[in-house]
Amino acid sequence: MIGCMGIAAVTKKLGGYVNTKNHGLLGNAGVLLSLGGLYAIYQNKNQWGKAHFTTTHAQAGIAVILSAVGAGLVGGVFLHPDFGIDKTNQNIRFAHKTFARGLLMAGWGTAFYGF
Repeated sequence: MIGCMGIAAVTKKLGGYVNTKNHGLLGNAGVLLSLGGLYAIYQNKNQWGKAHFTTTHAQAGIAVILSAVGAGLVGGVFLHPDFGIDKTNQNIRFAHKTFARGLLMAGWGTAFYGF
């Protein structure tokens, strides 16, 4: 997740239509990878008969994943360069960028907290 989303942030900074679309694709790929990881962890817990989402690391991970889904939805619905319903709104763009930066920091923090 963090790798794709970090690359997505750098790609967006390059500017331009194609980079903006690649930014969205990479960000959403990161979300899909994190959902795949969540599925694998959930299935592993089922196999071993362990309780789910009991640690702070697990709860923070769920919060980060849900937040990433929300950021992706806002980006896709409001800011998409082709059909975004409010793609020129600077307030939404600023909120999306600021929230995503915090999300990346929270993702790194959650990842390191699990070790």
